[in-house]
Amino acid sequence: MDSPRAPSRRTILIGASVLGAAAFAGGAVVVNRRRAAEAAATATPAPGVDPMLLVRNYSPSFGPADAPVTLVEFFDPSCEACRAYHPVVQEIRRQFPTQVRVVLRYAAFHDGSEEAVRILEAARMQDMFEPVLNALLEQQPGWAVDGSPEMDVAWEIAGAAGLDVDKAETDQFFPGITSILNQDAADIEAVGIRQTPTFFLDGKRLENFNADSLIADVRFAVENS
Repeated sequence: MDSPRAPSRRTILIGASVLGAAAFAGGAVVVNRRRAAEAAATATPAPGVDPMLLVRNYSPSFGPADAPVTLVEFFDPSCEACRAYHPVVQEIRRQFPTQVRVVLRYAAFHDGSEEAVRILEAARMQDMFEPVLNALLEQQPGWAVDGSPEMDVAWEIAGAAGLDVDKAETDQFFPGITSILNQDAADIEAVGIRQTPTFFLDGKRLENFNADSLIADVRFAVENS
């Protein structure tokens, strides 16, 4: 993976396949306890993974810091699959507001994704992280154009979501943001992250998941926490 660098406004490639909004239309699917147990059984431990590699004190997170269950998502803002799983993660937050902490880690695999991360981190400095995250993912097809990224459009979307773009364009080069990019890049290499989204539930990497099984895994973890 390339080391983080000063972003160029015109470089983004999108990866992964589209899961389709229909997979999650109408809300989460209710699964019985047996299916939840079977889904949880598919979660395989990640031997030797230092918990510090999964959650850093600077990592964006939602939910109580002392929640009994922690879901970590390694994601790329320009990844189509991450966009498709975004409403699934939001549903998990809705169903388990106090039982689950969701932590986001950046895996800026695609050309130009670092700039999108810088937009998000500049938004976090303005307490606008979630509105800008939602807007960038919801309107991702408008800016993360395959072979012809439109980062100016991404900035416009962030501005429409409430970001002070003039300030953010300066803040994006704050050394702390570069440090976050560097540390997350080192951690994804150490953990062996090769695709996005990759989820860890209470330290265990989830394999062969889908929208239903992800919710089932989390429900099982909450019920047995």
